[in-house]
Amino acid sequence: MAALNERKVAVVGCGFVGSASAFALMESGLFSEMVLIDVNREKAEGEALDISHGLPFAKPMQIYAGDYKDAGDAAVVVVTAGAGQKPGETRLDLVKKNVGIFKSIIPEIAKYNKDGILLIVANPVDILTYAAAKLSGFPENRVFGSGTVLDTARFKYLLGEHLSVDSRSVHAFIIGEHGDSEIAAWSSANVSGIPIHDFCEMRGHFEHEKAMKEIAENVKNSAYEIIEKKGATYYGIAMSVRRICEAIIRDEKSILPISSIQHGDNGIDGVALSMPAIVGRSGVEGAVPIRLSDQEKEALGKSSETLKAVINESL
Repeated sequence: MAALNERKVAVVGCGFVGSASAFALMESGLFSEMVLIDVNREKAEGEALDISHGLPFAKPMQIYAGDYKDAGDAAVVVVTAGAGQKPGETRLDLVKKNVGIFKSIIPEIAKYNKDGILLIVANPVDILTYAAAKLSGFPENRVFGSGTVLDTARFKYLLGEHLSVDSRSVHAFIIGEHGDSEIAAWSSANVSGIPIHDFCEMRGHFEHEKAMKEIAENVKNSAYEIIEKKGATYYGIAMSVRRICEAIIRDEKSILPISSIQHGDNGIDGVALSMPAIVGRSGVEGAVPIRLSDQEKEALGKSSETLKAVINESL
């Protein structure tokens, strides 16, 4: 096995999400080498060329199409490969197709790369993160999904718009499944330490229940709306991939709601879903407790059961 190259990333899958992620990673300056892998080699070559042609405006980098062997020394392997979500289709509808694809992809990655981090981005991300952990044999801290990192960004964005405040000052999480059973964790939401309801009232908003329901629904339905309007979502998730890779490569110990296999916290076991976790160079470095109401805990339990039923049926 080749020694890991800390400045190298591999992107497996060159569809909309994979190519947008590759572009975002090039712009980040985090890596000096990037290999693009796709079942359609010409597509990977085309994307590598297209992105490479902008390198005079960016940081020096080697970008090329390759195969799984070329990912052997990558510090991070980003897996976006899989069938995309079509209009009217839920993320869970994709399960059978994409688990089948993962059964051919993940063992190939693991054959050549034993020490890198597997970042799963393809949907349904929670099921595929669980499948990737089992298929790769990697320690669980080094296999995790993009989870609700994007949903959480959408949540912060919408709250920032609602309150006319910088979304970076909003601290709130979407947890659970990246999908229809996700939970907006209102109990722990705040703006620069001020509880969310108090801040809302400071800004002249008093109909909390109505606003909470509307914002949570808008977050949950964001992907469906975008897919209906333009066919696919890719820029937001690409920026999420960049953010997660920053936390890994710079060993930031950032707290991000990534999807990882749970072992008893909040009564959830044997399923991958999103909860806040410390992310650094070794991957998931530990769970971060989050304040939840009884109602939120119950919804999280239901989200877990939904995912567990799908795992039992498809794996």
